[in-house]
Amino acid sequence: MKLPVAFSSHRALRAWASNMSHRIADQHLLHDALDLLNPWQRDFPLVSRPFLEIAKQLSWSERDVIDSLITLKEKGAFSRIGAVFAPEAGGASLLAAMAVPTERLDEVAHQVSSHEGVNHNYEREHRFNLWFVITAATEGALEESLNDIEDQTGIEVLRLRMIKPYHIDLGFDLKQHQTLPKTTVRDIPSQAITETDRPLAGWLEEGLPLIEEPYQQLATQWGKTEAEVIDRLSSWTLDGTMKRFGIIVRHHEFGFHANAMTVFDVPDDQVDAYGEQLARYPGVTLAYRRTRAAQWPYNLYCMVHGKDRTAVLELLAKMTVDCGLGHFDSKILFSLRRFKQMGARRFQSPVVRDSVHSQAGHHAL
Repeated sequence: MKLPVAFSSHRALRAWASNMSHRIADQHLLHDALDLLNPWQRDFPLVSRPFLEIAKQLSWSERDVIDSLITLKEKGAFSRIGAVFAPEAGGASLLAAMAVPTERLDEVAHQVSSHEGVNHNYEREHRFNLWFVITAATEGALEESLNDIEDQTGIEVLRLRMIKPYHIDLGFDLKQHQTLPKTTVRDIPSQAITETDRPLAGWLEEGLPLIEEPYQQLATQWGKTEAEVIDRLSSWTLDGTMKRFGIIVRHHEFGFHANAMTVFDVPDDQVDAYGEQLARYPGVTLAYRRTRAAQWPYNLYCMVHGKDRTAVLELLAKMTVDCGLGHFDSKILFSLRRFKQMGARRFQSPVVRDSVHSQAGHHAL
């Protein structure tokens, strides 16, 4: 078996992968890895042997593709090959914020991250300096977790529920150092996932197994046929239940360090029009409307992920003018540290969630 030239040995690939964040000089290794990861962040092949389909397009062998993905995943280049579900697909989630005294930030961040429903936890530049996303099976369970966090830390949690998503897509053009071009937005109401389908959704949150026939393994676990699995994924893609299905790269590991959340205080009867403009704006990875809270009057949010703070600020300044948002009160909150980052877990069983949670680490952003 002959591996691609740049990945001629696992030792070479592992050495490259372990130093990704340092941008090592071996551009051949980098080029081949990006050829493998970049195109499949969306529209991952829904065929019986998806890695063979990718191999044909790269002129690699199927084994090369699988082995290289295993190594890249082990070294943190991507978290999983799986689904990003629409908010309406099921479960409960919200964005939360806390104003934590600086001397307690590490302690409180650790306490927040220890909750299994927390999948993102960041320090940001603001008096409200700890921001996290938390998910649960029901609104009641979500509120119980938030109350537990408040009781444990003695600090109030702002609850910022999503009202309307305008654009949700964390795809990155790893070769051009920018986000991927916008996909066509389908104005189709997303469908709630049924109880029968929840196990399949949970396995997709965990990620496809890196084997020759991953959909067959899911079918066996689900007690259905491979064709039924592929058909369900196809229908979820078409009706908007899955916003994206593909490789979920870890953007920080590829140099996207300058990540800014910008918030605006927009009149409620105008926010949808502005939100839709942000959704179409090049470089915006997330745009959505959320509830306001005491001491937090903002209702329109967008995210921009970049490699250079100055470039991100320039893009945000131009975006604000182009979208007519300059006369509204706004704030830009760059992320400083990443305490926890993992995929949302709205459908997985507790056993699977515990397994995934045990792998979450504490990383600097």
